[in-house]
Amino acid sequence: MKTFENLLPKLVIAPGFVLGFAFIYGFMIWNGVLSVTGSRMLPNYDEFVGLQQYAQLWEMDRWTVALKNLGIFSAMYVLGSMGLGMLLAIFLDQKIRGEGFLRTVYLYPMALSFIVTGTAWKWILNPSLGLEKLMHDLGWVSFHFDWLVQSETAIYCVVIAGIWQSAGFAMALFLAGLRGIDDSIIKAAQIDGASLPRIYWRIILPILRPVVFSTILVLSHLSIKSFDLVMALTAGGPGYATDVPATFMFVMSFTRGQIGLGAASATVMLATVAAIVVPYLYSELRTKPHDR
Repeated sequence: MKTFENLLPKLVIAPGFVLGFAFIYGFMIWNGVLSVTGSRMLPNYDEFVGLQQYAQLWEMDRWTVALKNLGIFSAMYVLGSMGLGMLLAIFLDQKIRGEGFLRTVYLYPMALSFIVTGTAWKWILNPSLGLEKLMHDLGWVSFHFDWLVQSETAIYCVVIAGIWQSAGFAMALFLAGLRGIDDSIIKAAQIDGASLPRIYWRIILPILRPVVFSTILVLSHLSIKSFDLVMALTAGGPGYATDVPATFMFVMSFTRGQIGLGAASATVMLATVAAIVVPYLYSELRTKPHDR
């Protein structure tokens, strides 16, 4: 009877574990297999082409643009969300009145899907419908903000929308970290004559190191998978000026009928995510000598 009681929890979670393992790692393996075949409209396992899809991928100008956009978006999105989130967290940490209401307002955008965010900002940044038209209607006819329809600046519109949605999430993480710091540390530093900005820069931020790394990890992961925000806001346009690897993979696999090429791009994305996650997990989960 006791043996059955010990086995029961394992039996309950076993189906979910097996299915999760199959659908996550099984599809990763399947994608890797497709990337070394000449699959087009449908999978073709008989046409083995080795690394030809990867070679073709790196020769495409569209893939280069997608990687460049990912670098711009990821850097500005992560740093912008973290910077704004930290400022909001510090502001709320001052025990201001109406903190609960403001915290809800700042965090609310994260409750929206990226599709909703992209659609809303598409209306706001559209020169003929949103901010520019509003300024013209108010009499400021010289005001121009047409970034969304310009190939050189459209990616920055994606950055603006992304930061707007995720800054509240970063704020919540940083605020939780700030609330976990003993007030006596700040008071002792103030007695020693340290200014508040110096206290946060030299004392508080080093203490928040685990929160900072966790925030970077989550936001970097979101930026690499930035598909729905781009599709809703720009659909990769004008042309393919705002393509990112996720939209590139979708277009090649399901619009252009190049499944093998799309699988190769997805494998590169997976490797990029692993390059971010694995070192972090190793540094956080390894057994330290003083913990033994």
